[in-house]
Amino acid sequence: MEYQFYTVDVFTEQIFGGNQLAVFPQGEGLTEIQMQKIAAEFNFSETAFILPPETNSGDRRVRIFTPTTELPFAGHPTIGTAYILGAIGAIALPQDETRIILEEGVGLVPVTILSQTGKPFYTELTSPQLPQFRDDVPTIADLAQMLSLESKDLEIPNYSPQAVSCGLPFLFIPLSNRRSLAQAQLQPQIWETLLKNSWAQAVYLFCFEPEREGSDVRVRMFAPHLGVREDPATGSAAAAFGGYLGRLSPLGDGTLRWVIEQGFEMGRPSILRVETDKVAGQIRAIRVGGASVLVTQGVFRIS
Repeated sequence: MEYQFYTVDVFTEQIFGGNQLAVFPQGEGLTEIQMQKIAAEFNFSETAFILPPETNSGDRRVRIFTPTTELPFAGHPTIGTAYILGAIGAIALPQDETRIILEEGVGLVPVTILSQTGKPFYTELTSPQLPQFRDDVPTIADLAQMLSLESKDLEIPNYSPQAVSCGLPFLFIPLSNRRSLAQAQLQPQIWETLLKNSWAQAVYLFCFEPEREGSDVRVRMFAPHLGVREDPATGSAAAAFGGYLGRLSPLGDGTLRWVIEQGFEMGRPSILRVETDKVAGQIRAIRVGGASVLVTQGVFRIS
C-alpha cells in the first residue's frame, strides 16, 4: 500500500527552521503498530496521522506519535496538521479565517487557520484543557545538578519551578539568563532519579532574556521519556507555560500575550505566540499559534 505524506516546518516562516512534522492526510488502513514504526522511521519529534472524525463536532481525527510512543495532545502537530489540511485543499478556506475542530486523545481541539487567497499562513490552537498545577517538584539544588548548573542559576525572584499541564505535563524551571540556558545539559541518570516516575517528566527551561527583537522569553525543552532529546518548538508546553505565567500575573481581567523563541541552540529557530485570557483573576482560555512552511511531499510504501 502507498500512503501520501507531507513534511512541514512548524512555528517558522522559513524552511529549515521550526519543528519538523510528518503528516499523513489519509491514515485509514494503518494499524497502530504501523503508525508507531513510521514515526520511528521519520524520527521527527512527532508524526501525525489524519483519520475521519468520530464525533459530530469534529472535522478530522488526529493521532500523534513520537518516535517511541503515542501522545494524547501535542501543539506543533496540531498546528502543522491544520496547516496541511488547508494547504492541500482538504479543508476549504473560503474566508481569511477558518475554524475547525480536531479530535485528539485529550478531546476536541479548536483550531483557527488564517489564510490569504485560500492559502494558509498562520494557525492557532485553543488549549483543550485549562491548566492543572502541581507544586511537588525536586529541590533547586537537585534540579541544578540535573541541568549541570549551579543553584544560583535557578534562583529567580518571583519565579520558581512548577509542574503544569494543559493536556501534557511539563516541569517549568526558570533560569537567570540566556548564558545559563545555553549551558544547561540534561544529565540522563539524574533525570531518571528525579523525574522518570513523576507526573511532569518533560523539562522546560526558560529565561526572560531573549535574543530576537520582539520576543519575550527564550526557552528549551527536553523530553527523554518520549524519545525527544531536545525539541525545537513545543506547542503543548507553550500552552501550559501560558498557564504558568498567567497564574503569576496580577492582571485580573484581559488577555496576556507573550512571544516565545525556542530551538535557537539547535539551529532551528522557532517563534511561538501565546495568549492567556483571564476573567476575575481566573484563567479562562489559552491559545498558541505560529506560522508553518510546507517542505516536502512523497509516498510511503508499506508492503
